[in-house]
Amino acid sequence: MKMQHTPARLAALLVAFFALVVAGFGEARAQDVGSGGGTIGESGSRAGTAGAAQLLVPVTARYAALGSAGTSGVAGMNGIEALFANPSGLALGSGTSALFSRMNYVADIGVNYFGVSQQMGNNHLAFHVSSWDFGEIPEQTEAVPDVSDVTFNVSFITAGITYARTLTDRISVGTTLKMVSETIDDVTGGAVAFDAGMNYTVGESGLRFGVALKNIGAPMSYSGTGLVRLVKLTDQEPSATSNALVFESAKSELPTLLNFGATYTRPIGAGSNVTFLGNFRSNSFDPDQYGAGVELSYQDLFFVRGGFQALESGEETFYTGAAFGAGVNLNLGGSAITIDYALVPTDYFSNISYITASMKL
Repeated sequence: MKMQHTPARLAALLVAFFALVVAGFGEARAQDVGSGGGTIGESGSRAGTAGAAQLLVPVTARYAALGSAGTSGVAGMNGIEALFANPSGLALGSGTSALFSRMNYVADIGVNYFGVSQQMGNNHLAFHVSSWDFGEIPEQTEAVPDVSDVTFNVSFITAGITYARTLTDRISVGTTLKMVSETIDDVTGGAVAFDAGMNYTVGESGLRFGVALKNIGAPMSYSGTGLVRLVKLTDQEPSATSNALVFESAKSELPTLLNFGATYTRPIGAGSNVTFLGNFRSNSFDPDQYGAGVELSYQDLFFVRGGFQALESGEETFYTGAAFGAGVNLNLGGSAITIDYALVPTDYFSNISYITASMKL
């Protein structure tokens, strides 16, 4: 007899598979700790050894204002925004969507994020790219260590394709394939990584759960003329031609993490809703992180948000932990435009601000 793969059966198989993947992540961490490799929360020996740290920085206003606690998603959230924490969040979107976000980061660094998505029945597809602009940086070299008028450029670009599918009215899954590129003057680095996640909605209770694995892939590798030095061997004549010596750069692991999140939405009358969010992030190369957020909405038109993040180790970061934001949703017949703003205070630098504009057709 041929087995029929109904949506419920397929969903159960995927849930079981994802549970095994999560268990494997935890076991790998435990083995690493046992061998002396541990995380900062346990042995501290891996702190600061990962590359591509930009993959950990939120790039949209609503997510940042909610304390980076959006793994389980929020009803009405643009799918392009939701997929940052969990690729299955893309299924929150409908029809055709587009999003652009600008973040003013510390030290006059600007970050742009753009994405488009399309729903095709139960399937959702999105393309998205983030770009970091560091401006012109004064060049300092071994030969000329003083700051001069000569400058160089730095560029971080991450481009990804996300696919999500709604399996049942309660379960959605998704995966993201992304290319990570870093260019610092005449040295370039690159890696390929993927994310995978799923969301579960508990009927009409307003409760949602989400889990996601992020930044799984091969280490970052680096190359370029900046790793070449002209040297002379010890037994060469002073007038001899210099030899090109290529330094082999060490590879950097990607900042792999595991997100668990829950969201609860409850109506409070007069067309208003309150949403509570909680999140736990298990980092491979940094302290584990807790996040929480709350959002108040009125008539699905106006939103006020707040969030907080805390590290398990209690160690300081340049974030104060708090985040704030607001938004407005404009319904234009068959389409809608949403404008969101977020402010994330820091202790040692200027505050970080976000402005995000999205459209649903």
